[in-house]
Amino acid sequence: MSKPRRPVMVIFDRDGVLNVDHGYAFKPDELEWVPGARGAVRRVNEAGALAVIATNQSGIGRGYYAEADMEAFHAEMLAQLAAEGARIDGIYFAPHHEDAAEDRYRVADHPDRKPNPGMLLKALADFAVAPADAVMIGDKPSDMEAARRAGVRGVRYAGGDLEALVVRELATLTGTTVPK
Repeated sequence: MSKPRRPVMVIFDRDGVLNVDHGYAFKPDELEWVPGARGAVRRVNEAGALAVIATNQSGIGRGYYAEADMEAFHAEMLAQLAAEGARIDGIYFAPHHEDAAEDRYRVADHPDRKPNPGMLLKALADFAVAPADAVMIGDKPSDMEAARRAGVRGVRYAGGDLEALVVRELATLTGTTVPK
């Protein structure tokens, strides 16, 4: 009798990792993928791992766009991924900011806003994944700090081949080689 496979998770920051960060990305028709991002998500799926997004979205709190705008942007991301046989298993976002235009979003140090680990901890709990079985791929120090605080390995993405980076991280997480 074989042991059940433990769940593993790749947590992606959104802006600057999956999509090009032009500043407050929320218009679906302006979605521009980072080269290799869709392939990276598909690799996570093919490995049987969970693909999750954890993204600060202070533009909502600041009144630059609404949650519905962000949801439309995410719907476009999901549709384009699906067209390539890929999927995101969960999206977590933090619209809070200390200078938010709306009271409900005005929080100086919300537990979900990175560098705080709230979004990562929620994802781990929602999918019953141990911190040691997850990796956070982000492009900012706040992503790495959120990973550290959640007990998750953080990997800084500084551009280049995201798909190759994900293949390496999946091999580390699963202890197996991921086909190229």
